[in-house]
Amino acid sequence: MTNRITQALNIEKPIIQGPMFWLTNANFVAAVSNAGGLGVLGISAGQYEPTNHNSALTLAHMREQIQLTKKLTDKPFGLNLVFKDNPEKDRHALPLIKLMIEEQVPVAVINSTRYVDKWFTMLKENNIKIVFRPATPTKTIVNEAAEKGVDVLVATGFDEGGTIPAKAVGTFSAIPYVADIVAGRVPVMAAGGIVDERTTKAAFALGAEGIFVGTAFLATEESPMADNIKEALTEYDAYDEVLFNAEPQFYRSIPGKLPNELEQLSNEGATHQEVWQLAGRYGGMREGMLRGDLNHGYASFGLGMSFIKKITTVSQVIDKLYTGVPENQR
Repeated sequence: MTNRITQALNIEKPIIQGPMFWLTNANFVAAVSNAGGLGVLGISAGQYEPTNHNSALTLAHMREQIQLTKKLTDKPFGLNLVFKDNPEKDRHALPLIKLMIEEQVPVAVINSTRYVDKWFTMLKENNIKIVFRPATPTKTIVNEAAEKGVDVLVATGFDEGGTIPAKAVGTFSAIPYVADIVAGRVPVMAAGGIVDERTTKAAFALGAEGIFVGTAFLATEESPMADNIKEALTEYDAYDEVLFNAEPQFYRSIPGKLPNELEQLSNEGATHQEVWQLAGRYGGMREGMLRGDLNHGYASFGLGMSFIKKITTVSQVIDKLYTGVPENQR
């Protein structure tokens, strides 16, 4: 038996690094690909300062990061695309897809609430592989993606960091749920709380053929995350994190001045929009995790953080994860 994900994506190990916006850059992504996984450039990769919605500047930064990644690895890597439900209102999708085509990026890692025919078709027509990670993996969206032929489908559970799914369904319930729906039509990856050989082994036992990992890669020397937040990641565990409501649904963070205020505001009944505004929206994650400022930002990690106790390297993380991959999937 061979692994369908490694075959589809032309990689050595069925491990994808989550595309975490500013928390990725060419050096980090190339390290993942060089170690046998699939590194993925997130939107705003390599940027320290916001572009204030300047699409041309963002695109120029992305091209720069893609070209630098190519210099650092000859292995496949991916680019993150985030699609709006209505393609007519999505001014970022087409420029980024054209950039992928021009720069010959082989894999698109897509976040969206549904399958968007216009953009998925364009990617397929240009032989770009599609890793689709629905925001909340409901039966309808999973079935549609499997029927229309994405290359890899990601089952994300409530255990993840960042933007948490709208439904509080844990990763180890989401994996077999999605695997049963696709019934072998598409290989399934597991996302949320997977950081070591034990959680990898559990994911494969439940029907996954690969793992989609964010938090574990942040605790590495190559990660651009702020050093004080890396240290905090190794010191706190999942039970220390605060959970708050914000658009679109939930976020969690390690404790800090702003995160604690967000939790309190949420518990007092503030609307998702009000909490999201105080959080600084996604910019709050940049402040907290890239700049290391928890007075003005927040730092969100998956629940697998409990098992991360030291800063290592990307290669060591991949080796540890790969130990949990069954022999017949290697």
